[in-house]
Amino acid sequence: MLNIKNLVVNYGAIEALRGVSLVVNAGEVVSIIGGNGAGKSTLMKAISGLETAKNGSIHFQGQDVTATPSHQRVALGISQSPEGRQVFADQSVEDNLLLGAFLRPARDSEVVKDLEKQYEIFPRLRERRTQQAGTLSGGEQQMLAISRALMSRPKLLLLDEPSLGLAPLIVKEIFAVIRRVRDEGMTILLVEQMANQALKVSDRAYVLKNGVIVTSGTAQEIANDPVVREAYLGKH
Repeated sequence: MLNIKNLVVNYGAIEALRGVSLVVNAGEVVSIIGGNGAGKSTLMKAISGLETAKNGSIHFQGQDVTATPSHQRVALGISQSPEGRQVFADQSVEDNLLLGAFLRPARDSEVVKDLEKQYEIFPRLRERRTQQAGTLSGGEQQMLAISRALMSRPKLLLLDEPSLGLAPLIVKEIFAVIRRVRDEGMTILLVEQMANQALKVSDRAYVLKNGVIVTSGTAQEIANDPVVREAYLGKH
């Protein structure tokens, strides 16, 4: 579904990504693991079209989207739940969800059906459907960001640090939703600081360090790699 080859992204004179190559197959959950400043969020933004590639290519379902604007990538089936949630704070919960479906006919029966599905996945969003998104807790905003991304009916869901800054019980709930969406057949590329949790829901993983992929393998192989465990997973 996604094929990235030799991707280079610069911030001025700094190379944030230095020849990154990776593949995500349909139906897989693939995790990107790495420390702060490794280039994980830059990679996600490059895939969604929010950062420009200096070199390399991004192919989505066989189509070269390297220079495709971000809104057109959404239309093709790429949707991102960004780091830091980035909800529309002065809009209601329901308006945020409808904005996620902005490329679809407003209020058609399928949009309404998907809206109900998001409320079924996250009942608290139903309870707060008329509340301004900026007044929600951090966990509720994360639920909203994921639901908003799903409202576009993506083929590839990009999740950037979904557990960042959340309480353990909310993290557990978020990962339960990731498992549910995975089991329904969604293809997911996941960036997550809680690497152990990410590997538990993933088929494969890549380790990114200083803008370079340093190792990759199945989730089990990465979880058992002593170097990866020492650096990112903890010894126990």
